[in-house]
Amino acid sequence: MINIKINNREYSFEEKITILHAAKKANLKIPTLCYNEKLAPYGSCRLCSVEVKGKKTLMPACVTRIEEGMEIKTHSEKVRRVRKIIMELIIASHGINCNLNCLNCSRSGTCEIREVAEEIGITEIRIPPIDNYEPIDNSSFSIVREPQKCIVCNRCVRKCAEVQNVNILTISNKGPSTHITTFMDKGMGNVDCTNCGQCILECPTGALHEVYHMENVWNLLENDEYITVVQTAPAVRVAIAEEFKQKPGTIVTGQMVEGLKLLGFDKVFDTNFAADLTIMEEGTEFINRLKNNGKLPLFTSCSPGWIKFIEHNYPEYLDNLSSCKSPQQMFGAIVKNYYAKKLDISPDKLKVVSVMPCTAKKYESQRNEMSKDVDFVLTTRELAKMFKHAGIDLCNLPESKYDNPLGESTGAAVVFGTSGGVMEAALRTAYEIITGLELENLDFNNVRGIKGIKEATIKIGSKDINIAVANGLGNARILMEKIKKEEKKYHFVEFMACPGGCIGGGGQPIPTDEETLIERMTSLYDIDKNSKIRKSHENPYIKKLYEEYLGEPNGEIAHEILHTHYTVRG
Repeated sequence: MINIKINNREYSFEEKITILHAAKKANLKIPTLCYNEKLAPYGSCRLCSVEVKGKKTLMPACVTRIEEGMEIKTHSEKVRRVRKIIMELIIASHGINCNLNCLNCSRSGTCEIREVAEEIGITEIRIPPIDNYEPIDNSSFSIVREPQKCIVCNRCVRKCAEVQNVNILTISNKGPSTHITTFMDKGMGNVDCTNCGQCILECPTGALHEVYHMENVWNLLENDEYITVVQTAPAVRVAIAEEFKQKPGTIVTGQMVEGLKLLGFDKVFDTNFAADLTIMEEGTEFINRLKNNGKLPLFTSCSPGWIKFIEHNYPEYLDNLSSCKSPQQMFGAIVKNYYAKKLDISPDKLKVVSVMPCTAKKYESQRNEMSKDVDFVLTTRELAKMFKHAGIDLCNLPESKYDNPLGESTGAAVVFGTSGGVMEAALRTAYEIITGLELENLDFNNVRGIKGIKEATIKIGSKDINIAVANGLGNARILMEKIKKEEKKYHFVEFMACPGGCIGGGGQPIPTDEETLIERMTSLYDIDKNSKIRKSHENPYIKKLYEEYLGEPNGEIAHEILHTHYTVRG
């Protein structure tokens, strides 16, 4: 046991943990900005400084481990005074126009720097703002970087390197000139960024945020020249309520639909419809490859962050990717082809807006391969802002239903929003198509959960199908290296760019910690469990779509509008 004193009270710990961790166990909160328990300690901001008897200087609690007999003071006069000075310097370096930009900050409503300042007791700013202007990086379709708001806490760098294993951000220069940048200052749109947005979730100051499409959408809603339709991704309905101070996982599907109608969208449809359609196309593709000795393992193609990651890092495996567009893009293609024909209007008169948990969807919608299927993409956070700007109290709205024919979906579609969901939905359909038998137990528990990599062998008929599921690009890299080394033969692999899958997307409400992910995931499975139809191939509107327009899964028309190709990026 290690015996120490914190604020003159005695504590015993079994391990040589950090002072920060010890204080937390003693129910004492020490302020931090650069610290995140999921990332390697960095110790740059020094807000967590504490007084340790016998030490001439204050010690950073996040990187200093306890020792036998250590006496610590977490809020002495000296500690409080120094923390205030540090925080004032951080605020001074945080950008002259921070207050003016607050409404457009990705952290609005959950401003970490403001919350920490309040905890420390900052009541006035005695240090004039430091003019550290650097040009805004607008090179990306998905993410904007505002350097003058950056406090160099390094959390974005560590998240990109340690969790996502992408490594496109770095620290440059020393002393007062230290700043975060990309390789050769080329900008986020000109390096190997996957647009996943995990850096946004980590940034405490709003120096990183999504490329906003809100004004474009407001303009569309005011323009009577177009019919503007909107689609909502499965993970949005279990997260957006957090922006209205509800607990994570609160389901507000019907209220969200009503809110979108109040905003003025002509039709409110569901991305889940296109998720069911994706299963029909991707499931059929998998069955065809399995039966005809096609390229295996088949990799899922729903996550645009994962797609860009493999294009950059493993281009030799592009043929393993399903040729299916993502549900977002399939939906746009169906609207501008099938739905336009039903309305007997030109596709140019239809505008498609997506509400996604994902910043990479903004980039995906702009890819040349996607034929402008989707016009604008709002993140979950952006839609919440639009509701607030319109005075819409989301959680107290009456419930409305999605419009048809593109608003009907199954339980299989809604679990697309969490890691393992695409795999589970595909297995439900593939099993019944291959065997001709009804699947008794629809729950594939061995692919569920937020564990980074999950593996299983599923028996379908007489064949053992080896499957794997990876969430987070760091785990995707680990699994891809196993595949390269042929450590195990897989038939079907699901990849999601973000930890936890879409529920942890870069466009979701902040914070998105592990407890929040579990609550959102649980709610998606609750929706699935309570759905009348839980298998994609039983969706009556999907059947009607094939009868009236597509013909058959993987057929000529389906391939023309619902499938795509990929780019070797190196």
